[in-house]
Amino acid sequence: MPTTEEHDLVGGGPIIPDQRREMIWRQLCRHQVLSVHQLTEMFGCSHMTIRRDIASLEKDGRAYSVPGGVRIASQVGSEPSHQLKAVVEQAEKRGMARRAAELLHADMTLYLDAGTSTLQLVPHIRQHQGMTVVTNDFTIVQCLADALDIEVIHIGGQLDHPNLSTVGSLAAATLRRVAIDIAFMSTSSWDLKRGVTTPSAPKVEVKRAALEAASQTVLVASSSKYGTFGTYRVAPLDRFDLIITDSGLGETPAEALRALGLELELAAPEGL
Repeated sequence: MPTTEEHDLVGGGPIIPDQRREMIWRQLCRHQVLSVHQLTEMFGCSHMTIRRDIASLEKDGRAYSVPGGVRIASQVGSEPSHQLKAVVEQAEKRGMARRAAELLHADMTLYLDAGTSTLQLVPHIRQHQGMTVVTNDFTIVQCLADALDIEVIHIGGQLDHPNLSTVGSLAAATLRRVAIDIAFMSTSSWDLKRGVTTPSAPKVEVKRAALEAASQTVLVASSSKYGTFGTYRVAPLDRFDLIITDSGLGETPAEALRALGLELELAAPEGL
């Protein structure tokens, strides 16, 4: 419920949109997620008005719409381990990989950033001849160990134990010596205002080196990570030629991303 001060403002007569949006923001800071119905009841205004307020907060990077409501933009303090990521959103990851695979053809050099979404590209890559895969992900290397017709380059570097990958300056140095056709990039957090971010500083240099080495860059990121941010910035969203996410991304954030001229694809989950 609104504070006494907010209640007095509402009860004392009409408020301007900026006041109402600040009140919505304060409520989100307390509750994290609110429904449109709750907000219309709080402020005595229409669904359309609340939707406009949510869109304004989204534009500022402070909140993001979810089906039926809005949630606060949240900071990611750490990333889950590879084992935890591997068992969630599997259908969404397969769907994104299927869309990403449409970019593949024979005789390509690809970079697969460490992650369980990029891992789903491996079966599609195996269907093409003359492929080279560059990666910092040990699981991807393991999955390609028996693919004798695919050249695999692991970039080395400092071991990130929970994510079964490598990071740091040594890994980045290897990437700077490779010419990549497409870099398929993963992320634990992305949003409209801050772009791609990470809570892990050693990952930044590797990700930026991959972006610099590639002729084409594709972000493969689930919608559940949208509207979150880490401490360290990797790149703005317009640094990517294509963003592939799942169809769970709401209509409002999709429209906001496309309004900036970003190429955005929403992939349907596969196998549900």
